Order: sequence, then structure tokens, then C-alpha cells
Amino acid sequence: MSPLLQLLLGFTLALIIALAAYRLGSLSRSGALAAWLVGTVIFGMGGLSWAILLLTFFISSSVLTRSFAKRKASLTEKFDKGGKRDMGQVFANGGIAAVFAGLHFFFLPHAWPWLAFAGALAAANADTWATELGVLNPTQPRLLTTWAKVEKGTSGAISVYGTLSALGGAFVIALLGAALGPHGRFWANLEVITVAGMLGSLFDSLLGATIQAIYRCPACDKETEKHPLHSCGTATVQVRGWSWLNNDLVNTGCTAVGALIGLILV
Repeated sequence: MSPLLQLLLGFTLALIIALAAYRLGSLSRSGALAAWLVGTVIFGMGGLSWAILLLTFFISSSVLTRSFAKRKASLTEKFDKGGKRDMGQVFANGGIAAVFAGLHFFFLPHAWPWLAFAGALAAANADTWATELGVLNPTQPRLLTTWAKVEKGTSGAISVYGTLSALGGAFVIALLGAALGPHGRFWANLEVITVAGMLGSLFDSLLGATIQAIYRCPACDKETEKHPLHSCGTATVQVRGWSWLNNDLVNTGCTAVGALIGLILV
């Protein structure tokens, strides 16, 4: 297939998937536009194998977001955004992966773009699975830095369910990445991508526990990522972190570390 035809096919398939996700309520309008752009790059400049990894992340994360929704409803007031992903969330989770899909187009004989791409998506998948399933842990999680018990949904908190979920999310992408990636490196790539995903997810938790902007609602007396208004409509007050470091930037850092680990261990 010629590069131009592949790019046109990627453009079309990405548009179809973005529109379908928007109709199903998984993406906002801005999120659908961002998904179209990211998908066009990954589908059109990467190809089928790259598209499979992206779709695995997107479908699994969307399914988990919808699953156990009633049990997680009481915790949504802690998170900056809801389950309908917007442009910032799409770029945060898929932007780094798209960069390496684009680089692959110009470095076709090399394996490093694939491992960086897979590492970025493994980190995004690990973090998403940990977030969606970790809140179901029967006991309170612990803050990564101090090991103090905190409320469920607290940024930077980890739990048994969350850690195992992160491992599962990273392993799913790693399994596909090893199977579809460079031949003769299955076990090595499986290990590299899994490690990349887990370390990216842990880096996300570290940022959440230290320098991510966290606020408190004076009316509800609860910590939250929401700003400037809490779910109740009250203005939130910053209690820790850097004011510019929101959850989207933390997620971008998560995927960047996953990609970096993939490059280092290639």
C-alpha cells in the first residue's frame, strides 16, 4: 500500500471511530476531534499493528469507565473530569504515542519507535485501569510518598487493586506489542513494554502525591482536582502542588516516561 493511500485510509478509519465514540458518549466534541487527529497519525503513519494497540487502549479504558459506574459515582467529585474524554485527555493519553507513530514513518527499519509507542500506551492503559479499578479496593489506599491512609480517589494514592490493575493494563498492551512488534524479540519486548507501562503509571502516582495541583472544597471539606469550582458549585482552594500542573499534564508525563523506558530498554 502506498504511503498516501495508507494515510487516507487512516484518516477515514479514525474519523469513523471518533464519530462512533462521540455518539456513544465516550468522547466530547473536542475529544472526538482530538481522537480523529491522533488516530489519523497512528493509523495512517503507523498502520494496522499500531492501530490495534491504540484501539485496545481506547476500548478497554472506555469499557472500564462505564463499568461499576454506580459504585464509583460517589468519587467523581474528586476527579478533574468525568468519563466523557475531552481534547486534553485524548492528547494526554495518545499524543506521545502519536509522535512515535509519526517518527516510525521516517525510520521504518528501526524498532525503537515501536517500543516507545507501545511503552507510552502501556503506561496510559496501566494508569487508566488503576484509576478505574483501584477505587473498588475494599480498604483505604495509601499515599505513595508517606504511606498514610487517604480517601479513595486521592491523587497519588495506591492500593492492591490499583497496582494489580495497572499491571494488567500494562501487560495487555505489552502482550499485543510483543506479538505485533519486531520478530524474534517476543519475550524481550513483553518485558520491556510491561516495565515501561508500570513505571509510567508509578510516575503518574508520584506526581499526583507531590506536585500535581490539588484543591479543597471549603463547603464539603474534601480534596479534589476540580478547579475553579467543585461539584457542589463552591470555589475550590489550592492546598498543594504547582497550580499549572493539572491531571492532563500528569497523564502526559506518565506516557512520556513509558515511552522513555521503552527507548532506554530497547
